[in-house]
Amino acid sequence: MTTEYQEYDAAALEAGRLLFAQSCDFVSGANSLQGLPPDGLAEVAFAGRSNVGKSSLVNCLTGRNTLARTSNTPGRTRQVNFFNLGDRLMLVDLPGYGYARAPKSDIAAWTALIEAYLRGRPSLRRTCLLIDGRHGLKDSDKTLMAMLDEAAVVYQIVLTKCDKLTDTALAKRREEIHNALAAHAAAYPEIVATSARAGTGVDNLRAGLAALAEPRRLR
Repeated sequence: MTTEYQEYDAAALEAGRLLFAQSCDFVSGANSLQGLPPDGLAEVAFAGRSNVGKSSLVNCLTGRNTLARTSNTPGRTRQVNFFNLGDRLMLVDLPGYGYARAPKSDIAAWTALIEAYLRGRPSLRRTCLLIDGRHGLKDSDKTLMAMLDEAAVVYQIVLTKCDKLTDTALAKRREEIHNALAAHAAAYPEIVATSARAGTGVDNLRAGLAALAEPRRLR
């Protein structure tokens, strides 16, 4: 692992902007493996603890306020939701994990579905593992990271709510997580610090994900 930062040139940033300016349409929501749509487009999944800001970040990336449902109540995303971005990339919003006040049967079902999807989805190109920048890695995050390492599924740490940290605190958090990632074989080395509220880091994340998208189809 060599760096936690990635400098994108103007062309990469523009490619990201153009991709995420495309139409982004809800395809389906699945609460079981049998309900998942067939493999097709390259997929990027967004995973994280309940209330980490997954839906808010998906909305910010696509410039749409209501694409993914947001709520102050943890655990509102209760299925795997698929969004087709310009017929080039599938964005996948996963249920949150680690919310102990949800019914145990729900927690067990969500956890099993998340793990089964992440382990066995051939079209999955990367998992964005969202971590609340204020709190850092929790035990439930580390458990998922270990599973992704074992399954050889590439994942990237995306810090959320970074507008709530000072520059010094954010730098300390990034260094802390960067050091922790050294022991994880499937971790992508770049850490992206974002704020859905302020738009911080969103351009860089778009540029990185655009590199995973299917080529633009000629008409």
